[in-house]
Parts: sequence; C-alpha cells; structure tokens
Amino acid sequence: MAVNTQAQTATWTYVDGDWYEGNVPLIGPRSHAMWLASTVFDGGRWFEGVAPDLDRHSARVNASAIALGLMPTMSTEEIIGLAKDGLKKFDGDTAVYIRPMYWGEHGGYMGVPADPDSTRFCLCLYEAPMIKPSGFSLTVSPFRRPTFETMPTNAKAGCLYPNNARAILEARSRGFDNALVLDMLGNVAETGTSNIFMVKEGHIFTPAPNGTFLSGITRSRTIDVLADYGFRTTQTTLSVQDFLDADEIFSTGNHSKVVPVVRIEDRVLQPGPIARKARELYWEFAHSTPKI
Repeated sequence: MAVNTQAQTATWTYVDGDWYEGNVPLIGPRSHAMWLASTVFDGGRWFEGVAPDLDRHSARVNASAIALGLMPTMSTEEIIGLAKDGLKKFDGDTAVYIRPMYWGEHGGYMGVPADPDSTRFCLCLYEAPMIKPSGFSLTVSPFRRPTFETMPTNAKAGCLYPNNARAILEARSRGFDNALVLDMLGNVAETGTSNIFMVKEGHIFTPAPNGTFLSGITRSRTIDVLADYGFRTTQTTLSVQDFLDADEIFSTGNHSKVVPVVRIEDRVLQPGPIARKARELYWEFAHSTPKI
C-alpha cells in the first residue's frame, strides 16, 4: 500500500487490520465514495489525558452508516479499543482528533446507492490543537440547512458539508469567522461548524432539533452539565432577531467544545458568564472520565 507520510500534523490511520503512519490513500476513481459521496464519519477528541463521550461518537458513526445505507463492520467497543491503541502513538501533549469513517466502495442497484456489502472502515487519528476560547464572529448566511426529505440530515455524512463550507466561505468573504445558518423556514439552526446557544436575561436557549441539523453530542453534554449545575436550557424555535438581541451567544462542538461568540453582524459582544461556566462545567465533566 502506498502511504503519504506528508500529513500536516502527526497522523495515524487504521485500515484493513493494521496501522499506517500519515495520510493513507484509500479511495480510487472507481470507488463509490469518490463520485457518489457515500461517506460518513464522526469525531471524538482526546485532550489533557481524556476522551470524553468517545463511546457516543463511536456509536453514532455506526448509526450514520446505517442511515446512509452502509453496513457497519465494527462494534462501538472495537472502535473505542482501536482509538485507545492509536493514541499510544502520540506524544501525549497535543490534542488529537479521533475520526472513525465508513464509505461505500462499490455501487449497488443501478450504481446509485452503495452496495452495503462493500462498506469499508478506517480510523484516522491526528494532532489537532483546540482553538483558544477567545471567541469568534458570526453573520447570517444566505444559505439554508436542508430538510430530512431532501438530504440525510440524520447522519454525519460527508455530502452535507459542502453546504456548510460555502456558508463559511461566504461569511469569511465579508470579514466574519463563521455563519449563522437558518433552516428552510428561516429559523436559526446552527453555525457552519457547530451547534449554537444564546442567553437572554439569564435564560439559556438553543434551537430545538427539527431534522435540519445534527443535534451534537457536545451540545447534549453541555445541556446536561448546565442542568446539573442548576441552569435549564430551553430548546425552541429561535429567530435571527433573538440572536441579535441576546445577552450572550456561545457554540458547542467537538473540535473545541464550548466557545463564545464575540460579534454578530455589527454588534460586539463580550464572552459572558454563562458561556464561561458552561465551558468550565464541560471541562469538569471531561476530567471526571477515565484517563486514556
């Protein structure tokens, strides 16, 4: 197998029963995933000696595979075990992204759906430092999230992300870091990279899952740790105006967990006390999990 070892950061990939260093080439021009996008993935995180909710991420990649018509070939426990094995290959200082993936190798009926029996699996681990919680800016995107009737929004599927990418690129062309993306009815769904929360007069709100965006694992965990502390989060329909009038805005996502928003359109915000508490509580939860 030809192996590209020129990955940008330290990278190890498990595929076909063995570990390979670097960015392993896996998909050819005849691979179903190459031309018809039959890919799903998930993203766990190792940092500061812990990998919180790795079990949930490992289970969700299998659920995503099924939603896309693929056949999972690894159990949740096997994925966790491989991740723990792979983490031993790193220096133990830099945060690591843990990305299990499935894809279709061959086409099924008339070539359009993937043949589930051709499902392949890999696990890619690579160093990816977490961004500092100094905050980021948001603008409202002209692009919308699809509905379940039009895209597999119940899966963490690669085919969904070009839409997120164009939302981010359009926002950055106007001087913003990220985009607030709406659903097809014009209600706030998420950002281009993460789930979103707002605070008004001490009350926490977040868009209710409505089938247009993935209700994230870090989102759910943040709601739980805030509830344990005494904060109730209301999941409801939220408008752009709600966010423009908010006292605080923060996002949750696997990449950097809990990060405040410091500007929305032309309004400057300060990182707020509830966002800081949410991040603090998440870190307390993370460090209550077993060391890896």
